[in-house]
Amino acid sequence: MRRLVAETRLHPAELVLPLFVKEGIREPQPVPSMPGVVQHTRDSLRKAAHEAVEAGVGGLMLFGIPERKDAVGSGATDPDGILNVAIRDVVGEVGDATVVMADLCLDEFTDHGHCGVLDAAGRVDNDATLERYAEMALAQAEAGAHLVGPSGMMDGQVGVIRSALDEAGHHHVGILAYTAKYASGFYGPFRDAVESSLRGDRLTYQQDPANAAEVLRELALDIAEGADIVMVKPAMAYLDIVRLVVDAVDVPVAAYQVSGEYAMVEAAAANGWIDRDRVIRETLTGIRRAGASIILTYWAVEVARWLHRER
Repeated sequence: MRRLVAETRLHPAELVLPLFVKEGIREPQPVPSMPGVVQHTRDSLRKAAHEAVEAGVGGLMLFGIPERKDAVGSGATDPDGILNVAIRDVVGEVGDATVVMADLCLDEFTDHGHCGVLDAAGRVDNDATLERYAEMALAQAEAGAHLVGPSGMMDGQVGVIRSALDEAGHHHVGILAYTAKYASGFYGPFRDAVESSLRGDRLTYQQDPANAAEVLRELALDIAEGADIVMVKPAMAYLDIVRLVVDAVDVPVAAYQVSGEYAMVEAAAANGWIDRDRVIRETLTGIRRAGASIILTYWAVEVARWLHRER
């Protein structure tokens, strides 16, 4: 009876699996703060992509971890850089069987760990960063990405990327815009996973957790600049923002259940404090109930398999 009258349902095709691939390793490396998550080799990444496709997961979001970093994130635009190679690997392996997405940001590739290029005073230079984002978008499109995900929160990033893609003939490549990316304390385990070099903080370009109206201004800009999908990050502490965005637009809305949200559940379950599987399902249902039609979650494959078994 509960199943018959349920108002909110999860489906594997709505789930996106974030994946990390690290340059120069021979075996997958566990991420200690994210039980069950690894830094992949190129080979294990291909295998993980196959498993996700078999489970019916809707998409894969790829993050690269280079061996070398520099001030401008050169590895992000190098055709032979780890992220662009990984995109080619995954597209070559699974083709169009799932949506291959790539994180479009410099933070994994810069030696200072910020999402953009720094000026002489050590501040993020928005316009100089946009030039790098345009180059990065072209590199990812040429590698075969279906969607690029600009996550750096630079002003004007969606418009610059859309123009660069269109001018190069990549009209088919879509943009998943990180419209509401908050300066959150929930990102800690992710920074372990990508071996972040961050010095300082990102308070000057990520959003204030206290603010909601600001999101509507960012949303209007992203839509006007050509975003195909918009996203709220993190998800669980920002369900009101998810609903606010859903009610304001007619494009698909995604939410990213981030590393800290994942780690909290896994840690509490490991201590026997909560029913792990029940809480995982409850958190995802809550995000879906808030209106997100796409959910990025590190449990994507596991949950997709649960859902198939229940059919």
